[in-house]
Amino acid sequence: MISIYKNFNETSHELQKLDNIEPGCWINIVAPSDQELLLVSKKTGAPLEFLRAALDEEETSRIDTEDNNILFVMDIPFTEMEANSLTYDTYPLAIIHTEKEIITVCLKNSKILTDFVEGKVKSFFTFKRSRFILQILFKISTYYLLHLRQIDKKSLMIERKLHKSMKNKELIQLLSLEKSLVYFSTSLKSNEITLEKMLKLEIMQKYPEDKDVLEDVIIENKQAIEMATIYSNILSGTMDAFASVISNNLNMVMKFLASITIVMAIPTMISGLFGMNVLVPFANNPNGFYIILAIIVSIALVAAFVLGKKDMF
Repeated sequence: MISIYKNFNETSHELQKLDNIEPGCWINIVAPSDQELLLVSKKTGAPLEFLRAALDEEETSRIDTEDNNILFVMDIPFTEMEANSLTYDTYPLAIIHTEKEIITVCLKNSKILTDFVEGKVKSFFTFKRSRFILQILFKISTYYLLHLRQIDKKSLMIERKLHKSMKNKELIQLLSLEKSLVYFSTSLKSNEITLEKMLKLEIMQKYPEDKDVLEDVIIENKQAIEMATIYSNILSGTMDAFASVISNNLNMVMKFLASITIVMAIPTMISGLFGMNVLVPFANNPNGFYIILAIIVSIALVAAFVLGKKDMF
């Protein structure tokens, strides 16, 4: 799918959707077909290899140049629903700086780019291409931090459930979060290398304060890396601890059931002895049944008291 947007001047922040490609426009491509990529390549002069770069899920963050075209590939965060649970992953986003346009290509529709379309980003102009790229990069770092905070809150909620749990469901959810943090950490470190390279590009300092914006992006990215590392270490230790907690909870239940079995075995044993077809005490006593019942209850209570003292209940 191809969407074309453009601001016509700096006084109006309104973003207009176009039917045709014009100089100074932004071309947003989501899950494109080969025909769509060929069309954009012919209209803008962007190499097909650049347009197809983000269609490989395993593509790493990098910078590439060809003629007057510059390709920036960045890993961006995504949320997905899997087995009724929210999971986190990363996908490559290609940003292509051509002579007259900015092109973004991604396999999925990203909330990062949707914010620009919905007017949630201030001072955003499609014809200020280098500034636009920096604004996208800043949004990427912002969403990484947002998702990392969500992961932290979600892990805390799961931890509360684990205190009384004996099932694997919560541990599997924590494992999924830990996997997401590994993806985030790997992508953020890859993005960091690309951002450092951008500092050396003259085109990324075309407008005043562009260098400061890029440095802010690098700082945000470093903060996200630190948060991902910290949360990953905490989550790893938490999983080990709660694996032991689940095992301990199961041991407590088994201990309780074993104690109940011991207490119930005493009346069964005594009643079995008195049920034998031989002469037994109190056989001729009219109150023999009640005497035997009192003996059984007394012994069972004594056994329960002793087991309770030994913290078996």
